[in-house]
Order: sequence, then structure tokens, then C-alpha cells
Amino acid sequence: MPDHFILAILIFILTYLAIVSEKIHRMVVAVFGAGLMILFHVLSQEEAVAKIDFNTLGLLIGMMIIVNITKRTGLFQYLAIKAAKLAKGEPVKIMIYLGVLTAVASGLLDNVTTILLVVPVTLVLSDTLKINPIPFVLTEILSSNIGGAATLIGDPPNIMIGSATGLTFMDFITNLFPLMVVVLIVTIFILRFLFRKSLHVTEEAKAEILSFDERKAITDKKLLIKSLIVLFLTIVSFILYDYTGIDSATIAIFAASVLLLITNIEPEEIMANVEWTTIFFFGGLFILVGSLEAIGVFELLGNEVLKVTGGNLTLMTTMVLWMSTFLSSFLDNIPYVATMIPLVNHISAGDVAAFEPVWWALSIGACLGGNGTIIGASANVVARGVLDKHGYKFTFLGYMKVAFPMMILSIVISTVYLLIFYL
Repeated sequence: MPDHFILAILIFILTYLAIVSEKIHRMVVAVFGAGLMILFHVLSQEEAVAKIDFNTLGLLIGMMIIVNITKRTGLFQYLAIKAAKLAKGEPVKIMIYLGVLTAVASGLLDNVTTILLVVPVTLVLSDTLKINPIPFVLTEILSSNIGGAATLIGDPPNIMIGSATGLTFMDFITNLFPLMVVVLIVTIFILRFLFRKSLHVTEEAKAEILSFDERKAITDKKLLIKSLIVLFLTIVSFILYDYTGIDSATIAIFAASVLLLITNIEPEEIMANVEWTTIFFFGGLFILVGSLEAIGVFELLGNEVLKVTGGNLTLMTTMVLWMSTFLSSFLDNIPYVATMIPLVNHISAGDVAAFEPVWWALSIGACLGGNGTIIGASANVVARGVLDKHGYKFTFLGYMKVAFPMMILSIVISTVYLLIFYL
């Protein structure tokens, strides 16, 4: 047993508890914990830097820059108003259309950004209709996590899993997209049934929605065209990875630099809006988890899992799916996935193809598990913050009463899917 075994585990547990408590900002805690690992010689500085997954960080930074430029155009406000008008001001239809829009946008951008863009417009629409926005926002939260689970770039856990395993954008689309379409349809159908009686409005309110001019939402047509072209080419480049072999981080950073080059926007303005706290949080996490990997913790845990499951792939996949779901409901799914990746890597002995169902189970459980509680995923916390600012209280139990059963149903569907198609 290495000299620093107990010390490293103690630092990791205390750091994790501090992150979960949310008393101190999670980025500060993660970087402080990573610093302790280096100061106490669990890892050298060079080893710590080598543990940071720059493919994950590069992809996040590149996509953040692209999204920050695109959102200046008013595109998302345009789409939300257009959806409300297509629904002819009918609240139930608006709820469905905004749910689908949120899911699609979350798969192509990321779920936190999507929520930040869609929820404020939703509040304008609900104020106009003079109804409670919570059914709309709840639908958008669930849809954002479902849509984010469908692609490599939609949710940070998927970015991390893709980077660690070499699973590509098309691997995620082929394996998870069909499942998430089914989960989204079932989720929206049930929400429509649950909220149908509370979503009634006057004809005058509907008429006011129809009077909105979505074209006024577009503030810069030239920038919109440039942004959409770059975003489209970025997604195509992700899809063509099998032919080009260019990593997703390189594509995202290069695409971001192209967009900055052709728009002449001051880089300082855009870089100021990159979520650097998230980037440093990831960096700290990679060092913390890398420290446990270096001292052999995952080797020990992996051997225990193999003993419990007897190496049975079906049992292992089901266990990872349900464990990930419940833990991601109450813990932040990002540190959870960061901890699980080296564990699954050890169990699979690096054979991604043979243990692919386990990786999909980890992705599904972490992403959909985030729907279980209001603190389960970053998108949920952000949505609640926007509602609080506008005077709408969204309690922990009020959210959980609706969302937790929906999450369980989505995991039952996912279990059946994995058993039929992979096991």
C-alpha cells in the first residue's frame, strides 16, 4: 500500500463532501483539494498536470465560445416565440414545443446554456398568458437532461466518457439517440396529462402571443448566418471523426477561433463569458481522481465489483445504470462520473468494445439520474435560480414529487433497451 494511501482518500472524501454541501463554491473546493494532493506529494506537479483531460476541457471551452457568440444573435428568443405562435397560444402545445426545442438545443449545444436561453423567454410567454411558468420550466429541465444525454457534446458526463473511451459523436448518436427519443416522447406525454387541467388561458392572452413579432428577436442577421454555418460545420466535423481522426477538442477550439476571426468581435468580451469556474472545477476534479488512480484505489474497487458481479456483463451493466441514477440524483453527476471512469476502465481492462454496455449505462444513469431532484444536474440548479430571481418558488419536494417518478420510468425504459439491444 502506498505511503499516501489513507491521506489521499481522506482528502478526496472531505473535498467531495464539501462539493456536495455547496457551502463553498465547488470550483474553489476542487482546486484546493487538488492543491493538497500535490503539496502532500500524492502526485508531483508534472503528474498532476498529466492527469488533466485537456480533450474534455478543450471541447467545453470551444463550444462555450461558439454558443456565446451565437446567443448574441437572438436566435433562441426567435425560436421560442416561433414555437409559441405555431402552438397558436395554446399552453399545452407551447409546453410540448418548448420541451422538444429544449431537448434538440441541449443535444447540439449543452443543457446548461440551453436552459439559460430558454427559461427567460418562457417566463415572458407565461406572463403574457397569465399562468404559472413552473409546468413549462419543469418540462424544459427534464427535456434538457434527456436531450443532453443523446449526444457526445450535450452533457459534461458524456464529454468526459467520450474523451476517456474514444467513443465518437456518431457512437453516441447511434447508441443513445434512439433511446432518448423514446424517453422524451413518454416524458412529454405524461407531463401533458399531469398539467392539462392547470394550463387554461383566455382568448385575449392567446391573441397577445400571436401579436409577437419573432423577427424582432434577431438582432444581427450577418452574425446569425456566420454562427449557424460554423456550428453546422462543427457538428459535421464531429460526425466525420471516423474518417478524419481529428479529436473533438481540436475541432471545437479551431471552430471557435474561425468564428472569432470572421466576426471581428472583441475576444475579451467573449472570453469573459466562458465559464472559467467550470473549467477549473474540471481541472481540479481530474487531479483529485487521478490521485486515487495513482495510489491504486480503483484497482481495489474494480476487483471488488468483479467479485460481486462474477464478471457477469448483464449484472454489471444493470448495477452501474441504477447506482449511477440514484447517486446522480442527489450528487453532482460531474464528480460522480469523474470518479467512475477510471473504475470502469479498470474493470474493462481498457477493452471499450467488450464493455460498451457498461459505458452506456454510466452515461444514461448519470444524465437521466440528474432529473431526479432539483440539485441533480447543473441545468436544474440554473433553472431554479432564474425562477427565484423572478419570484417563483420551486421547492425541492415540489420538483421531486413530479420529476423523481419520471426519472424512475426513464431508467426502466433504459434498462429494457440495454437488455434487448446489448445484453
